Amino acid sequence: MKPKQIFLLLMGLVLVQAGFSVAQPKLKIYLSADMEGLAGVVSGEQLGPTGFEYQRFREFMTQEVNTAIDAAFKAGATEILVSDSHGNGQNLLIEKLPKNVTVVRSWPRPLMMMQGIDATFDGVIFIGYHTGTTNPAGIRAHTMSSANLADVKLNGVSVPEAGINAAIAGHFNVPVIMISGDDAICKEASAMLGNIETATVKWAYGFHSARTLTPEAACDLIREKVTKAVQRIRDFKPYKVPAPVQLEIRFKNYRPSEVLSYLSIVERTDAHSIKFVGKDMIEVSKFCEFVLTYEPGLNP
Repeated sequence: MKPKQIFLLLMGLVLVQAGFSVAQPKLKIYLSADMEGLAGVVSGEQLGPTGFEYQRFREFMTQEVNTAIDAAFKAGATEILVSDSHGNGQNLLIEKLPKNVTVVRSWPRPLMMMQGIDATFDGVIFIGYHTGTTNPAGIRAHTMSSANLADVKLNGVSVPEAGINAAIAGHFNVPVIMISGDDAICKEASAMLGNIETATVKWAYGFHSARTLTPEAACDLIREKVTKAVQRIRDFKPYKVPAPVQLEIRFKNYRPSEVLSYLSIVERTDAHSIKFVGKDMIEVSKFCEFVLTYEPGLNP
């Protein structure tokens, strides 16, 4: 413990003994939770309502998130916002979450997997994350849409969802402090975001195979890493993408790039790719959500 921290602790004890109340400093954490990076997840059978293991893995997802929440609070967090960021955005069993958190659910959202983040937060935790679509390693590797997108770049650099979401947080000067997932995303995120805490809960053999920790062991590791991250939260730096932000999206098919190029703000750079320049990550996030969500038959 640093001398300044010791001094403040001693002063707090003196004030308490003298009858003064000492307010706990506010420490807000944003927690974004996906599913592909959970312990045990290896295929679509765990990831959506039609999968035979999905209901069980909703329980495991909720357990990993609850472990991170509990560890963060015990390490000093005073407020936590949880984003259900996988699939339909309705995966977490919210009745099993503690009553002192709030939850973001369903879509669309202007800030996608980071909806609700702002400059009042002190740190971001990613639970159950996976690597990006251009990474040859990693379980269920994709970026935003496994069915439609082949690459997403920010200012010329291919990024996974962790990179996009870290850049959104960075717009508000909020750093990512911890990530859990397979070995591929932990390596990729560390290279991009710096010395963040990483919890490797499984090791990829292929797109649909892995060696994995059990859910209980994964929770033990997540607890350890979240605790360390919150305890040294002032060590981390925001991941900032210089503005204006150039977004490049490469589709797996021809027609999306063709039709999007009809918009004057979009440039078609090749048969499969488009470029959009936003004034900041907020504009880029909104454009991404439009690309992924809009269809003429939207209702109600």
